[in-house]
Amino acid sequence: MLFHMPDDVPLAHLAGRGILFLVLLIWGSKFISTPLETNYTGESFMHLINLPFHEAGHFIFGFFGRFITVLGGSLMQLLVPAVCTVAFLTTTRDPFAASVGLWWLGESFMDLSPYINDARDLELILLGGVTGKDVDDYHDWQYLLGQTDLLEYDHALARFSYGLGTVLMVLALIWGAFLLFRQWKVLRRGPSASGFAA
Repeated sequence: MLFHMPDDVPLAHLAGRGILFLVLLIWGSKFISTPLETNYTGESFMHLINLPFHEAGHFIFGFFGRFITVLGGSLMQLLVPAVCTVAFLTTTRDPFAASVGLWWLGESFMDLSPYINDARDLELILLGGVTGKDVDDYHDWQYLLGQTDLLEYDHALARFSYGLGTVLMVLALIWGAFLLFRQWKVLRRGPSASGFAA
C-alpha cells in the first residue's frame, strides 16, 4: 500500500510530481531550518490554508462542551491532512499523494507550535487583530493548558509539536523521493519494471 505503483507511468505525470516534490523540498527545508520562535510557519501561506480548518473545528466540535470546542480547532487542523493521507492510501491508492498529505500534517504540527508556545506570553496577533492579553479566554492554548494545569509546559509542548512536525515532514520527503525514484526507473525500463506494486 505504501509503495503501490501503476504499470504505466506517463512522463508528464512524473514531471509534474517531480516539480511538486522540489517545491515541497525547498519549502520544507525553510520550515525545518527556521526556529519556531520566529513564527515563520504562522506567517506562511500554509497558515492561510490551515486557518479555515482550524476555525471550522471550533464549530464542528462545538457540541461537546467548552474544552472540546476549543481543542477542536487544533484537532481539525491536524485531522484534515491526516484523513487526506489515509484516503490517498486506501481509496485512490496513490502513495505519492499520501506523502504530500503527510508533509502537510507535519507542517500543521509546526504551524500549531508558535500558538502553543504563546500560551503564557499571549503576544501573538490572533484572528481579529487582537492578542490573548487583549481578550479574556480568547487564546486556545492558554485555556487548554490552563484547564489541564500544564501551562508551565507550553514551551516544551511547542518544541515537541515542532519536532514531531519536522520528523513527519522529513519522512514525507524521503517517502516521496523514493516513490519518484521508483517511478523514474519504471519509466526508463518500461512497465515490466514495476516490481513490488502491492
